[in-house]
Amino acid sequence: MTTSDTYTDSGDAEVAIAAARAGADADVVRGMYGRRLARIDKGAGDFATEADVAAEKAIIDVIRAARPDDTVLGEEGGRRGAADAARQWTVDPLCGTLNYAVGTMLVAVNVALRDGAAAVADPFSGEVFHTDGTSAWVRRHDGGEGAAGEAEGADALLAPAPDTRLVDVNLDPPFPGAPGFRGVDLLAHPGFVARFRPRVVSTTLALAWVAAGRRAAYVTDGGDLSESVHFAAGIALCRAAGCVVTGVDGAPLGRAGRGLVAAADAETHGLLMSMIGGR
Repeated sequence: MTTSDTYTDSGDAEVAIAAARAGADADVVRGMYGRRLARIDKGAGDFATEADVAAEKAIIDVIRAARPDDTVLGEEGGRRGAADAARQWTVDPLCGTLNYAVGTMLVAVNVALRDGAAAVADPFSGEVFHTDGTSAWVRRHDGGEGAAGEAEGADALLAPAPDTRLVDVNLDPPFPGAPGFRGVDLLAHPGFVARFRPRVVSTTLALAWVAAGRRAAYVTDGGDLSESVHFAAGIALCRAAGCVVTGVDGAPLGRAGRGLVAAADAETHGLLMSMIGGR
């Protein structure tokens, strides 16, 4: 059976899952982990590795086989297809490249269809967080069982919850919101210190963790992130799971957007917004 035969008739969510898994697979991100990899300099301290490029190719091969008429926007290779296409996929083949390059297993493989399905794969846990645009689940593919005892390949519904009190804050530059918004200031706010505990994992895998109840919230600076290759898949998961998702100014995400606050519930979101706006 060819790749085209396998995925052409699949729903968009299954295409997204298959694509994310292809990038995360033992032959790509997981398999290349720990090797001495060539780096591709992007400037300002940013870079890609051979693994980023290989993962993007594997992901795009799946999408192109299943949806040959769709446009794909990849972090490493740019756009393939018309910029004004009705169906556009965003691909971040390795979110957390700096972590990966120094041997830290905190990365995500992100695939999202604009206004539709999305998948975020964790290459090292075997989990794929995914949504059809309406509901969100997690599926395991590592041959084991999930935390709730679900069998390999079974889907467990994602249930956001603030119980951990852990808030992941992106502290990577640049800081376009400064001085009006700086993540480091939020961490020093007395209300934050009293209520939450900060985490900085430097990968949008943390957005999937908000949707799954492993983080109470995620906060990052930035402009319009709604169709960003880095953030689109995680945003789609959080929305489908029922999280509260806005910019750091409390406004809906969109072309005039400013950063991102994704919270497990309205109370957590309100508390964070009061701190962000109350400095």
